[in-house]
Amino acid sequence: MSFELILPFLRPIESLLLDDSVSEIMGNPDGLWWYERRGKLYAASEVKFETRQLLTSLDVIANKLGRKLGAEKPLLNAQLPDGSRLAAVIPPVVRPYPSVTIRKFARTRYTLPLLIQEGALDESLGEFLSGLIASGKTVLISGGTGSGKTTLLNALTDFIPESERIVVIEDTSELRIAKPNLLPAECQTDGHTGQVSFNDLLKAALRWRPDRIILGEVRGDEARTLLDSFNTGHAGSMATIHASSAVKALRRFGELAMRSHQQANRDDIAAEIADSVQYVVQVQRYANGRKVSEVVEVLGYDRTAKVFESATKFSRADIADCAQLALPAEWAQFDRPVSSAAPIHH
Repeated sequence: MSFELILPFLRPIESLLLDDSVSEIMGNPDGLWWYERRGKLYAASEVKFETRQLLTSLDVIANKLGRKLGAEKPLLNAQLPDGSRLAAVIPPVVRPYPSVTIRKFARTRYTLPLLIQEGALDESLGEFLSGLIASGKTVLISGGTGSGKTTLLNALTDFIPESERIVVIEDTSELRIAKPNLLPAECQTDGHTGQVSFNDLLKAALRWRPDRIILGEVRGDEARTLLDSFNTGHAGSMATIHASSAVKALRRFGELAMRSHQQANRDDIAAEIADSVQYVVQVQRYANGRKVSEVVEVLGYDRTAKVFESATKFSRADIADCAQLALPAEWAQFDRPVSSAAPIHH
């Protein structure tokens, strides 16, 4: 089924769907529509959907995609034919109008030079991050929803050596990795008869002879399996995770790993994370777009203080005082080896 067969049912937002600079489209229960362009939100005051028209459109789209939407199943999560993701919820869960969020599949593949050009990071930081990937460091990319985690992850995969075998696991295929030895796998957990979870795929991936594993997002039981893979010879792997700071990303990783291993000791898990994750890159949305806000090197875990020990390699807060960042080899002035203020709680 082609995207053109879906488009007539979304005619009021057609121009936004076809605009490559728009990354997300949102319709709220009050009938107002919004869109995101380059990390900034704008009101789409010209968009008007009649309630019945929108409900009918969502019902038709659900049917065409083999899903159900109605009073017994008021939530719809689906992938459109072009790769975009649609999430909808209908009354009475929301009132008076349905709510729709479409995260568009980006036609533009962002490279590191393009991210530098758009101000997400500067050349010296780009050189540092690309060096981490090329040398096989294990990296977590952390941030909030829509902060650009996947975009940065995709750009950094360009620096993985061509000789390495990469296994990619995602909920919905978003990454476009330009490497010759690539095995991408997609979860099947919503509306599919054969349920295959993140954790199922990750366990299977360990038998697929990966040099590196790239996980679209750490968010559940797979955290424990991913940590095991980090500790069993898959250095240089990468994953994204939702957290508001680099150190909190480490703590969240530990909390997720505990969920499927309640009998495990928190200090032991934290120590495993500190031994296997070498860097955390934090991305954030600012008024003028998405940017790398922090890069932290993980130094260890202090069992007595119950905190991660880290060194800040880059902080956007420092930029106000610096005309230009030093080259990576000269970053000693930005190194602050300190015990994290975000402990693993017992």
